[in-house]
Order: sequence, then structure tokens, then C-alpha cells
Amino acid sequence: MRDNATRRFTVLCSSVSAVFLLFGMGLLGCSDQEVSYRSDIQPILESQCAECHSKEGQGFAKSGFLVDSYEHVMRGTKYGPVIVPGSHASSTLYRLIAGEADPSIRMPYHRDPLPGRDVELIATWIDQGAKNN
Repeated sequence: MRDNATRRFTVLCSSVSAVFLLFGMGLLGCSDQEVSYRSDIQPILESQCAECHSKEGQGFAKSGFLVDSYEHVMRGTKYGPVIVPGSHASSTLYRLIAGEADPSIRMPYHRDPLPGRDVELIATWIDQGAKNN
């Protein structure tokens, strides 16, 4: 009986240690660092989205979504906002870039998906309130 209790205690301690290690490494999405729109998010949008979502682009013509400024990103599309500050799961922008929407409308359209790190940065920025920082 005592051996089972010792084994369970050891497994519990190992599990708790693993969780703390993953949190510390930032692998469970609990980052203490604030994500900056200007330094982190805007460069992603410029390099991955601006080709289509500029005033001359097809993405803008179809949706009305521009990525040339924080104000335009937060305004969203002609159908409404695409970001719900504080909730990446409720944000259309996140669902489109994370592949959680219909594959025919995954963004970037007809291009390789965004790297996972970029998707995670955008999710974290949204969860942190989608600030203009």
C-alpha cells in the first residue's frame, strides 16, 4: 500500500514540475511579456497580409479589410470587426490565420500558412487586449 502511495506522489510531483517547466518556457501560452503591435504584429501584417489587404489589393476589394494601420485593423471588414480584444478564440482574424475556418477562406489566401510562432504572437496580442502599443 505504501509503495502505491509513494509512486502516486512521485508521479504527481513529476507532473506538477513538468507543468511549471512548460509555463516557464512559454509553451502553454502564458507569456508574461507584453506583445507589441508596432514591434511584433505590424511587421507580420505588412509582410504576410498587406499585398492583398492594401487599398489596391484584392483582399481589400472583397472584404474592405486594410492592414496599413492599427485603426484599420481594429475597424475590421465591411462586415464588422475581426478582433475581439481579450479573446483570440472569438476573433475572426485569428480563426482565419490559424486554419480554424473553412479552408477556402484560410489566410493568407493562396499562400503558405503563417508560421506557428506568428499565429501564436497574434493570439497572445489579442488575448492581452489588442493594444496599440
